[in-house]
Amino acid sequence: MRRRARPGGGRQVEVLVESLGAKGDGLAESGGRPIFLPQTVPGDRVRARITGERSGGFKGTVIELLEGGPSRSEAPCPFYGPCGGCALQHLEAAAYGAWKAGLLGQALARRGLDAGRLHPLVQIPPSRRRRVVLSARRGGRTLSLGYHERESHRLVDVEACLLLTAPLNQFLQPLRGALEAVLGPREEARATALDSETGIDLLIESSHELTLADREGLAAFAAEAALARLSWRHAGETQPLSQHRDPVLRFGGTPVVPPPGGFVQPTAEGQQALTERVLAAVPDSAETAADLFCGCGTFTFPLARRLQVYAAEADEAAVEALALTARKSDRPDRISAECRDLARTPVSAEELSGGDVVVFDPPRAGAREQARALAQSDVPRVIAVSCNPTTFARDARTLVDGGYRLIEATPIDQFPWSGHLELIAVFER
Repeated sequence: MRRRARPGGGRQVEVLVESLGAKGDGLAESGGRPIFLPQTVPGDRVRARITGERSGGFKGTVIELLEGGPSRSEAPCPFYGPCGGCALQHLEAAAYGAWKAGLLGQALARRGLDAGRLHPLVQIPPSRRRRVVLSARRGGRTLSLGYHERESHRLVDVEACLLLTAPLNQFLQPLRGALEAVLGPREEARATALDSETGIDLLIESSHELTLADREGLAAFAAEAALARLSWRHAGETQPLSQHRDPVLRFGGTPVVPPPGGFVQPTAEGQQALTERVLAAVPDSAETAADLFCGCGTFTFPLARRLQVYAAEADEAAVEALALTARKSDRPDRISAECRDLARTPVSAEELSGGDVVVFDPPRAGAREQARALAQSDVPRVIAVSCNPTTFARDARTLVDGGYRLIEATPIDQFPWSGHLELIAVFER
């Protein structure tokens, strides 16, 4: 009987990488089973160590690159390798674009679906990421700030990130200093920074209990760094520490103040590309729309420029931000907002009956229950936005089995050098 591979060590094999998997790992074969090898490209011949099992095959690490494949390229980031933020900087740009463009079609094909018209990949270049989540850990006298290694709790200290906007990169060093002044030995924190139109909005989450001196120091830091807003979250409670200006993003021309740490599209360019395609998919005859998993209104406000919109979202703070903005708008009657967990209490087919359009943009886990309700509805046009082709394809299968037809889809790469892919798709009855 063959022994099972042991995590942390195992047998060595010499293999040829034949393709890339859905997460960007190179795929080779040994003994009739696939081996997933991070940071390899097709054509690489490597000596690898099997470290565990994964998806019916093996996980492995490269011990030695014996021969490089034709699409191998020099990674532009000095932190690439240990840092788990990127997975594909070693892949030549054209090969990367072709691989990323194929992810959506492959996910649909696995579910027996055709995209109808599959549009070319829309690529958002690096240095456009306006929202970042960083981890921090205080050692002895020094503090590490950056991203975790892949599948690890180890933290890689980074001084700059090629994905981030210039203001966020410039902010890393001041943030490091502020956290060093507050955190004690072995204490940790998570910092979510948003490069808003009016300055950086910063949320720090930590088990550290703030003293009066901490609060005064952080308020001084916020003033010196010209932050729009600074908040601290401890034991699930978010406390405002400093606010010089409202941190503002615009959705369809409407200024919205997202909640501290709230989810928004990671790039302004990606948000624009998605919004343009959502609006283009709305029929001219439409009068009403439901915006499900609406966040703080990325699509709600653009839709409300000419439609009556019902918006639903489980995040109470996001719904409050959306509703407050709607009340202050020149057409407050255009939007009704509800805090609703759509995974547990989806909007039913009966509630949707008679509506013209549904837009849904769920988290990575997808919209399993809501898709089932949609499949039973009579809504003539459904527009899906997703950041996970796999769960999208599952939900698309549900809609198609319920009588919808997938007529077009567009992959949008807001996450350069990673296996993550945004997309928008249009269904009709």
